Amino acid sequence: MSKLTPLFPRQPVPNLDVATVGGGRWKLSGQTPENFTMVVFYRGQHCPICGRYLADLERKLAQFKEKGVDVVVISSDDEARATQAKADWNLENVTVGYGLELDKAREWGLYISSGRGKTSIGIEEPALFSEPGLFLVRPDGELYFGTVQTMPFARPNFAEILGAIDFVLANNYPGRGEVLDHNSAG
Repeated sequence: MSKLTPLFPRQPVPNLDVATVGGGRWKLSGQTPENFTMVVFYRGQHCPICGRYLADLERKLAQFKEKGVDVVVISSDDEARATQAKADWNLENVTVGYGLELDKAREWGLYISSGRGKTSIGIEEPALFSEPGLFLVRPDGELYFGTVQTMPFARPNFAEILGAIDFVLANNYPGRGEVLDHNSAG
């Protein structure tokens, strides 16, 4: 497995190209949002917290679109599991990508976990899967904001992200955390 790679604001993000539930492919390079593309990586169908989190995103999807933010959610699940998650969680409008390769997850700085049997909802965890992450990417492919987690809980709140986007756009607020080498920063 490839090495964990942190991403830095104001730098290009890695290429991303995944199959989507219902057919077709989603490619980051093909996105043309007004302000941002929000990429939400989730653990998979086995994760009940993911289901609640993404259901909240589904309810707020129109608000993100109003702010010029296109949204995709992606997991390392296979097509059958992603399709079932989309149905079970009533994700009618959000684009659901699947088949994220674990090496690609590492390029995005995501953590990888090993399966531990059935979860609290009785669904078997995959042998290996990626943990959550959320990224706002500018239309030119530059990272604006990113967060990754080692656990399924305590994720960024979508209502807070919506409020932050208002502030960012009103104030032309730059991506922060951009310093690559603090010893040469001046």
